[in-house]
Amino acid sequence: MTSPVLHTERLTLRRPAPSDWEAFRDFMFSDRAQEFGSHRHLGRAFRSFASELGHWDIFGFGMFAVTRRGEDRALALIGPWNPPDWPEREIGWMVLDGAVEGQGIAREAAEGALRHIWATLGWDTVVSYIAEGNARSIALAERLGAVLDPKAKAPEAPGKRVLVFRHPRPEGHA
Repeated sequence: MTSPVLHTERLTLRRPAPSDWEAFRDFMFSDRAQEFGSHRHLGRAFRSFASELGHWDIFGFGMFAVTRRGEDRALALIGPWNPPDWPEREIGWMVLDGAVEGQGIAREAAEGALRHIWATLGWDTVVSYIAEGNARSIALAERLGAVLDPKAKAPEAPGKRVLVFRHPRPEGHA
């Protein structure tokens, strides 16, 4: 199966590779990963990363590993995500490398992934599930034009309240 490779002005979005495990593991052991449920637990971190790889094999799409153009080190995982127990299709993001936060990397990659979602995958709606209190992710969703949808169902997350942000469909993608 040939996986798409997307390019933005500064970034390449590609299918995650086994070599991205170290960056993912390090993120999951950081303080920034508390909301992802694999915080400082090697087995859960590994299974979570394996699900990123497997999502592509099962569904033919998934979150992209985001790199700077011309480099191969994964800075983030951003893109379409739709496990079988999710209420709706999602665009998700996690910035693996905290050193790139505040540089617009996540926004640029998410905009590229959203274009792919609308134009190539042909989704008719997309949401982002964000843990209440995750100010950086909420701000990114809002910068992307998403609005809080209090009537939408969120996936179950024991001990957390999950907010649903709905992304606007661009004109021409009815």
